Amino acid sequence: MHPSHSSQRSRARSRPRPARLRALFALAVLAVSLYVAVAVPVRLGLDLRGGTQIVLETRSTATTDADREATDRTLEVLRGRIDALGVAEPSLVRSGERRIIVELPGVQDPERAADVLGRTAQLTFHPVLGTAQTAAGGTPVARERVLPDASGTALRLGPAALTGEHVEEAAARFDQEGGAGWHVTVDFAGAGRAGWARLTGEAACHPAGAPERRVAIVLDDKVVSSPQVDPSVGCATGIRDGATRITGSFGAAEARELSLLINGGALPVPVETVEQRTVGPTLGAEAITASAWAAVVGTALTAVFIMVVYRLMGVLATVALLCYGLVSYAALAALGATLTLPGLAGFVLAIGMAVDANVLVFERAREEYAARRRPSTRSALSAGFRNALSAIADSNVTTLIAAGLLFFLASGPVRGFGVTLGIGVLASMFSALVVTRVLAEYAVGRAPVHRRPGLTGIATTGAVRERLTRRGPRLMRRPRRWLALSAAALVLAGSGIALRGVQFGVEFTGGRLLEYATTAPADPDRVRSALAEAGLPRAVVQASGDSGLTVRTDPLTRDEEAEVTRVVRDLAGGAEQVRDELIGPSLGPELRRGALIALAVALGAQLVYLAARFRWVLGSAAVVALAHDAVILVGVFAWLGKPVDGVFLAALLTVIGYSVNDSVVLFDRVRELVRKAPGVPLADTVDRAVLQTLPRTVNTGMGAAFILTALAVLGGSSLGDFALALLVGLAVGTYSSVLTAAPVALELDRRTRTGAVRPRRS
Repeated sequence: MHPSHSSQRSRARSRPRPARLRALFALAVLAVSLYVAVAVPVRLGLDLRGGTQIVLETRSTATTDADREATDRTLEVLRGRIDALGVAEPSLVRSGERRIIVELPGVQDPERAADVLGRTAQLTFHPVLGTAQTAAGGTPVARERVLPDASGTALRLGPAALTGEHVEEAAARFDQEGGAGWHVTVDFAGAGRAGWARLTGEAACHPAGAPERRVAIVLDDKVVSSPQVDPSVGCATGIRDGATRITGSFGAAEARELSLLINGGALPVPVETVEQRTVGPTLGAEAITASAWAAVVGTALTAVFIMVVYRLMGVLATVALLCYGLVSYAALAALGATLTLPGLAGFVLAIGMAVDANVLVFERAREEYAARRRPSTRSALSAGFRNALSAIADSNVTTLIAAGLLFFLASGPVRGFGVTLGIGVLASMFSALVVTRVLAEYAVGRAPVHRRPGLTGIATTGAVRERLTRRGPRLMRRPRRWLALSAAALVLAGSGIALRGVQFGVEFTGGRLLEYATTAPADPDRVRSALAEAGLPRAVVQASGDSGLTVRTDPLTRDEEAEVTRVVRDLAGGAEQVRDELIGPSLGPELRRGALIALAVALGAQLVYLAARFRWVLGSAAVVALAHDAVILVGVFAWLGKPVDGVFLAALLTVIGYSVNDSVVLFDRVRELVRKAPGVPLADTVDRAVLQTLPRTVNTGMGAAFILTALAVLGGSSLGDFALALLVGLAVGTYSSVLTAAPVALELDRRTRTGAVRPRRS
């Protein structure tokens, strides 16, 4: 007998507040996201739209030779400046011995960008020895310099007491209280703090108003500020907190530019802009269209799958996923992120993986519905959200830890991936825990749905759970056989790495740059296709300037170079080779080192978090499964001879996040079962946890597999390797979370016998 409509209405009136607050919050976020998505244009990357190319050449000085090593150091400083300029996903490569090619997507003022990149930024701090009648008047003492200040008064400056190397951080700030406008704060570190105290202490020994009481701050042989030391500073005491600020008639842009130049450091050698031009996209229109269709088809297949499995709840989850896409897109646009084709593919893939939180809730609701004597879809759904919250929170917190550390410790595309990953996690939690809940609670409260609980998809256990319940397999009866299988897979993957080697892409190793001046404009798409047919599928072809073409490839033999030239001449009706240079890696040693450090710290932080939440046995097992997945993915690419490049790096980081999420869901259920029945052997508990969480694992994997298969089949060569890496990672991650992480946990617990897996209060 079903409850009456009046009792339903009374229950709805008794608890309206949380539901209404969730609904209002969801509407507010979606309204803001829609406005941002419409009003703020998103920036497209070099592969989709092209951008500005600036060619810089390093110059030798009296003390430093502009050789390859100095040019590489200069490139890393430039990379830091570009990050500070707010340009995401740039491309920087060394060309030859002394040239640096910088490609910037979506830059509005290329001349200013070239000026900022080319400045040497030699920052020095000097004692003021007095004034001179003119800048050229008098005979300066040895090592003394004469430079005019902002008012034109010539100052006699002593030798530099501090340089930009002593600066810890500089920041542009606006003085709202004092009305002094924009200024730049400078904080010194290490020996710089003592040096600043000594410099200001010596100046403070002179009377107020005397030129000698000033300190000159010089940037590129220009006095940008020469403030008086405050009368409160004592003689020989100085300013001991290691902080100062540079004042002047700065605007907002000038203050920010000065701060980024100081933070970026001085260039090891001067650079000169030798060329500046526009370049076309590195991918053709056909490849972009094919990838877009693949994304649409994959997303549609995932939506259909979810609706078939979960019926009405699946329809509502699909609506929530569309809201997830809107919120994520708006956040990326608001932050000024640059979207590349792999980034867009990862964005679409995240929609498929964002269904995971919805699947977790629906599967827990199905369990609750089946376990109750007088089942109710409303109460089962509420219990599903409540019981799934810990697994959703733990899996997303581990991912947020990785995203945050990648952002703070890495740079370049790895840092950008951290931003995208963090946005995706937060938007996923919003869509599942707020939007889906608002829609689902409203739907199950309607009379037609209440009378037909089968419509919701909650009143059925599902095909996967029915088979598992009927057969009742004991997968953890002999955990060592699964460990032996995982060890065999690791040996096979490791042998591929050892025997065939890892084929690093041009982004890691460098390659060859060929530039042609063509008789007529050449279609980059046709050249790209012709080079792929000639055996160079990884060649990057771009339009350059009004009538030019560049081809960037792996190192070429003489015959391969001749073939490239022939293809370009045939398709352009004639072409002259104007440049042939070796280029360095765009992902240089500093960026690779920073990425590895960030990844290692992220793994360590995840282990600490998981150990705190699940005890060290389960946390260690999750990290072991993660490492297992990463090694196997690299090994598969080694056996297939596929390149390990920036796109593969993004795929690997995605697989790592997926692997951790799967293990966390399983171990969350283990923790729950141990708390309910602490005396049951751990192997039996893990068996029950595997059987209870396997429907979620299968359904989530299927949702992501539809999108990845569509990208692999329809996305063309531009996304083929990316989709392949993620398909392999999806399969291995699904396997390892059950048949690697769980056996490792059992083996660790058996060896320690310390009761490491025991109930704890959460």
